[in-house]
Amino acid sequence: MKNALVWICRILVGLLFIFSGLIKANDPLGFSYKLVEYFEVFHITFLDSLAVGIAIILCALEMIMGFALLIGARARTTVWGLLLLIIFFAFLTFYSAFFKVVQTCGCFGDAIPLTPWESFGKDLVLLLLTLVLFFNPDKIKPLFGRKPGDVALAIATVLALGVGFYTYNFLPVIDFLPYKIGANLPDEMKVPPGARPDEYELTYNLKNKATGETKTMTDKEYMKTGIWKDNNWEVQGNPESRLVKKGFTPKIVDLNITDMQGNDYTQEIISNPFYNLIIVAYDLNHTNDEALQKLNTIALNLTENYNVRSVLLTSNSAQDVLALEKRYKLYTEVFFADGVPLKSMVRANPGVLLLKNGNVINKWHYHTMPTYDELVKVYFQE
Repeated sequence: MKNALVWICRILVGLLFIFSGLIKANDPLGFSYKLVEYFEVFHITFLDSLAVGIAIILCALEMIMGFALLIGARARTTVWGLLLLIIFFAFLTFYSAFFKVVQTCGCFGDAIPLTPWESFGKDLVLLLLTLVLFFNPDKIKPLFGRKPGDVALAIATVLALGVGFYTYNFLPVIDFLPYKIGANLPDEMKVPPGARPDEYELTYNLKNKATGETKTMTDKEYMKTGIWKDNNWEVQGNPESRLVKKGFTPKIVDLNITDMQGNDYTQEIISNPFYNLIIVAYDLNHTNDEALQKLNTIALNLTENYNVRSVLLTSNSAQDVLALEKRYKLYTEVFFADGVPLKSMVRANPGVLLLKNGNVINKWHYHTMPTYDELVKVYFQE
């Protein structure tokens, strides 16, 4: 029975670690954004510049240790590593849930979004399974000899790191974001007729001016009892809001594109019935200048020869944009948006989206951006 329990835990923990690592390695840049949030919470922002590297290594560790557990290679070292990893993740998810700081932990990337408490519950279950293995390392029998096992681990290490480096440089293999190829952006922003919004409960803190008595009651109780009619009772401070029932939330809720004067151009740009070339450089201070210049030239040629509207979206200030225009002439229109949706549009800085009638026709990392001639051949030749 104990051998069977160890095997069950071994398979479940191994597969879950591989799955978790692989999902995050599919989008290491997105995972690094989550790490930066944690760095800010714990006041270790000096690690921000290392976030991508740390993200790739953490994803690789999950996959390597999960694989090592499945094949039974170096069992004692593996279960120690797994235990330390799951304790670390459980601490982060508990801290997020209890103190309400990072509200999506990124455990399974954008593929399976979990609340902090859901993530913490998952980590507790995983911790229990890992403890079974930790106290029974002798029952984790290797599938291969020592040397073949080490060779398999070395190959797994190269592959695990390779996945993260590849997706960082060439976009996620599977795009789970709302701006994926084939998505219709106006539709992703709509609330369908009859859809229920989020339902919240308000809690009031009341004090009686005559007696000094205090009460706490929900908004329903507040209205039902009619206490609001009694002038002796007054609300103390701001009411506390609590989400009671989750309603329908559009996939895109935070996209607001404006010009330098603050005029809203969101719908005009994303609903354009013709081709739009959208260059996304959410941070001009850390963008790839050489790539941006090449994209600027492509945009000029497409605009002149095929009347394609070319737009540069950034979260930088107008002063940063003016400084950029001084370095080299921009042929694109420049608009502004918050950095969060821009980071979701394309995992690159700069990255490119080709839109038509609100649909994402294609998107590219600047490493994989086709040439002008290739774009014309595929999309603009009659």
